Amino acid sequence: MNSSQEDKTIRRSGFTLVELLVVIAIIGVLVGLLLPAVQAAREAARRMSCSNNFKQIGLAVHNYHAAFNQLPQQGCGSAETSYNPPNASLSTARLYLSWLVAITPFVEQQAIWENISTGVDADGSQFQPMGPQPWDQSFTPWMTDIPAFRCPSDPGYGLPANGRSNYGACIGDHMRLTNNGGRNERGFYEGPDDDDCGMGGTNLTDDSAAAVEARGTNRGMFWTRHSTRFRDVLDGLSNTIMAGELATSLGANEVNSNVAHLTNDGLISASDWDVQICLDRVDPQRPKFFKAGTECSNSAGKSARGYVWGDGRLLYTSVQTILPPNKPSCVRGRDKAQGLSTVGSRHQGGAHVCMGDGAIRFITDSIEAGDYNVRPQVGRESPFGLWGALGTRAMKEQIEDF
Repeated sequence: MNSSQEDKTIRRSGFTLVELLVVIAIIGVLVGLLLPAVQAAREAARRMSCSNNFKQIGLAVHNYHAAFNQLPQQGCGSAETSYNPPNASLSTARLYLSWLVAITPFVEQQAIWENISTGVDADGSQFQPMGPQPWDQSFTPWMTDIPAFRCPSDPGYGLPANGRSNYGACIGDHMRLTNNGGRNERGFYEGPDDDDCGMGGTNLTDDSAAAVEARGTNRGMFWTRHSTRFRDVLDGLSNTIMAGELATSLGANEVNSNVAHLTNDGLISASDWDVQICLDRVDPQRPKFFKAGTECSNSAGKSARGYVWGDGRLLYTSVQTILPPNKPSCVRGRDKAQGLSTVGSRHQGGAHVCMGDGAIRFITDSIEAGDYNVRPQVGRESPFGLWGALGTRAMKEQIEDF
């Protein structure tokens, strides 16, 4: 056999360039098909973990109530006049602490609770009992991210925030006098018609008119700077929202995870109510973001959504049932101000709430929410449909299964 015949019998092994390109294209198509499914599975796992964390918070609240016969107070801690420290430079918590502070021993955070309750930091630094003001970044507990208070779907982490939280106490369906419950940081009723509505006021006597008004507007399961009990929830624990999810700010002015500061005073006053002012802050070209130039924090970037788990003020650890989930949130001034704090999350299509009986429900963005232009009236059912009815504790609304 000559060489030319031998060449004809040679069998080539391996891929041609065309075959290799076809294989690569097929792999690319498969990856493109599988990647969304993998991402969806990961988010489903994160969402389940978020729900489990919320469930543990609900159980912690029930255990707290069993121990102390009341709910953990939103806006607690030493009042400004109740403690006279040997070192005048040490400040009290001034009734700014959140409901989450009180339940730390019930979510396996006994060490943090001991630091807070004694005022002795982990490094031995001395503070007042119940710690300093919750925005004090020199106090280690306020800077600590507690896993039970975080939703794994929320990527927010680190400075300029203190320890973050993704779960806020439900304070009802009204904006007026709900950021402070009608009381100032000294524990007295004070309700001027301004941005803060007396939250940081100096009255040492009660304003009876503010007390009457606050009793009519604070319709949620939690009443800031007041103690409430399960027996106060006349609508039934399974029909009343205890707490709602909130997404923390990433500094991108997103609608579902930021609060628009310095909103027009017409948003809420003693005589007026205009939620549309808040909705008008949304960019019509990019409806998931606020308009360019909208301020969503202070100059230091600290007073942003969910940035201080130990702080009981509106934009940090409170939610209302006025606008449905993932709609905008706004305040008249800055972090002491009255305003609107809407439930929100990083989940697709809605957010979790924890009912008074500890059950976790996923509420969709499309829940029936009535007419946001109508201001709630004392003693009347919520004008915000099913969503508003779920946020009130004793308005006797008829709630069907949802």
